[in-house]
Amino acid sequence: MIIRRRTAAALLGMLAALSLFGVPPAHADEPTPKEPPKVELVLDISGSMRARDIEGHSRISVLQQSFNDVLDALPAEAQVGIRVLGATYPGNVKAVGCKDTQQLVPIGPIDKLEAKTAVATLRPTGFTPVGLALRAAAQDLGTGETTRRIVLITDGEDTCAPPDPCEVARELAAQGTHLVVDTLGLTLNDKVRRQLTCIASATGGTYTAVTSKTQLTNRINQLVDRAATTYTQTPAQVDGTDNCTGAPLLSPGAYTDREQFQEHRWYRVPVRDGQELRASVSVSLDRALNRDYGVLLRAVSEDGRELVRGTDAGSGRTDVLSTGLRWSAEQDAPDQTVCLVVSNSFSSPTATTAATPGMPLELTVGVVDSSPAPNGPDLGRGWGLLGLLALAGLVGGLLFGWLARWRVAIWRAN
Repeated sequence: MIIRRRTAAALLGMLAALSLFGVPPAHADEPTPKEPPKVELVLDISGSMRARDIEGHSRISVLQQSFNDVLDALPAEAQVGIRVLGATYPGNVKAVGCKDTQQLVPIGPIDKLEAKTAVATLRPTGFTPVGLALRAAAQDLGTGETTRRIVLITDGEDTCAPPDPCEVARELAAQGTHLVVDTLGLTLNDKVRRQLTCIASATGGTYTAVTSKTQLTNRINQLVDRAATTYTQTPAQVDGTDNCTGAPLLSPGAYTDREQFQEHRWYRVPVRDGQELRASVSVSLDRALNRDYGVLLRAVSEDGRELVRGTDAGSGRTDVLSTGLRWSAEQDAPDQTVCLVVSNSFSSPTATTAATPGMPLELTVGVVDSSPAPNGPDLGRGWGLLGLLALAGLVGGLLFGWLARWRVAIWRAN
């Protein structure tokens, strides 16, 4: 009984402390996207999806089972749509079958039960109009400041060109519609791989060969989650160089580039007295690599001195490597230009693995007023408040427990 009273007392003390000091206010300056991220999943339901070569199951059944798991994991606010291709026309007239693409679920907060039912009733049927489906999916997503994503899941190359799907991807990228296409291949066919890699590369997306239900589920979830963390504006294209002297001069913002195996890409950022440089880089692993690799981001002075570095490593179980750094000049130091260097230790496992184009990377650059060192008081406010609340709860609990024991003692004495 005494233990329960002391526990209750501690909770009362914590509540009292909260009422005295208040709940820490939310940061008003936290950026919020102007619109939610939007994703459309484009599913190939053509006749070849009947093949039974994924863990002893048909490709369509693996896709449907995986899709149920993906829908279960979606947050309620996710803006997701579903488009299918080759799903309704069973005939052999190519002119008709190559127009066979429909939006199954409109983009928006998704009714999971309705979407599961719609996908479960699909049966492999017709042709594979990938190019037409990509163009229609881009129209479904519309335009805006937030980057849109298309996730194309297919087991075969387009059978209906024109339009050629790779040309469609280049066309969409050239329109500046903030559109990224990620591709998932349910086969290891080389022709399919080349076409899907071309589609993804044209829009800054990734290609993944899928050989199991678990892999398919995990990869779709990763891509949908990535849509929620993309920038509210598409990163600007920039071309890093092989030395600091001729490197592009970057202002604060987000940038995209490509880096080949074991390459160094250089960029320059002006940093004035009293400012702090903050930078991060993410490299997408869009092809097979030898295990044990890493990405290195360094800040270097113009005379070649390394100022600070950040690194990340992997062993074949991740699809993105990310690292970052922060650096402030000494007080009253003259304005200077800092060189950023992105390096990698990637290598190809086979002679057939494409070395070009390079691996897609995203570089973010920020220059802000210098902040205290990591052990400064500004970064400790949260712990200080937590300690204060804990102390207030402890004191309140002890006081309440002492009063309870005093009352019990008086009651026994009477």
